[in-house]
Amino acid sequence: MINVTKTHLPSKEKYKKYIDEIYANGWVTNNGPMVKQLEKRLAKYLGVKNVVLVANGTAALEIAYRTLDIKGVAVTTPFSFVATTSSLVTNGLLPIFADIDPDTLNIDPHNIEALITPHTSAIVPVHVFGNACDVEAIDKIAKKHNLKVIYDAAHAFDVDYKGESLLNYGDISTLSFHATKLFHTIEGGALIINDDNLVEKARYLINFGIENAESIPELGTNAKMNEFEAAMGLCMLDEMDTIFQKRKEVTVLYEKELHNIVKFQKQNENASKNYSYFPVIFKSEEQLLDVKQALAEKGIYPRRYFYPSLDTLNYIEPKQYCPVSRDISEKILCLPIFPELTEKVQMEIVTVIKDHL
Repeated sequence: MINVTKTHLPSKEKYKKYIDEIYANGWVTNNGPMVKQLEKRLAKYLGVKNVVLVANGTAALEIAYRTLDIKGVAVTTPFSFVATTSSLVTNGLLPIFADIDPDTLNIDPHNIEALITPHTSAIVPVHVFGNACDVEAIDKIAKKHNLKVIYDAAHAFDVDYKGESLLNYGDISTLSFHATKLFHTIEGGALIINDDNLVEKARYLINFGIENAESIPELGTNAKMNEFEAAMGLCMLDEMDTIFQKRKEVTVLYEKELHNIVKFQKQNENASKNYSYFPVIFKSEEQLLDVKQALAEKGIYPRRYFYPSLDTLNYIEPKQYCPVSRDISEKILCLPIFPELTEKVQMEIVTVIKDHL
């Protein structure tokens, strides 16, 4: 069975050495040495100032809103994984959707400004499939209206924009380190924060709001990463060059074989690629469903990322209509991509798509 992705497991021997350390010191959670080491290494690897590790990517978003004291309304994208929206709702925030660009699949900055009201306090864009948003246009809008910007960068691990980390844009960027991601800590996530004062606030918010043994200044939660997860991350970091190279090879083959068959996402020309996903857009939902069924018959399971469009969620009021997002969500399919994917299986996928189109 070939799924859209496959969790990469690094060297078992190396992981065991870290586990032996954990057993030796007996420190399994609560900001232990593995977490501290991973935060330091990630900051250097990614080219960012501060990394705050958390239990998962959704928690990272929720802590970001609390850290920046976001209230009222946030303008966001309807084309994303549901956590981008649900994290807003569960924190008492109202998501208002700005439709996407049909080529980049990211939030269209031209659609943002008309949605801003006195109740708006933030913009929450997504670097969809690791493709960098128009960060400069979004930054200009945010400054004009005095809004905070939280980037859902779950897919944008190690993406650069004009020579520096894309994660440095916005007030906070959040990452997901779920097992399906190209870099993972089994479960996990992170906040990327440039402001040192905000870093300290985020650290006590992820620990029940406890600042020190005698002070609990704010309502917090339990969103800490544990030592076993951090150990996995340390092992993964050592293998990232190999992971990127193999994913790039998969991407290049798909692009070569399918460039005249399906539509590809338009990449930001100022940003690097991390090969985290390979989305293709069909001419119709009927074509997509036909190909998806044919692949399933061969034990190959791509994924309809992202479907449905989030403006159709039944718990979002007022109801909104984002025609571009709805159209794309019905026609887009993410093909399998992971380091162990063989050229033979890739060509099976390509052949099915060509035969059915």
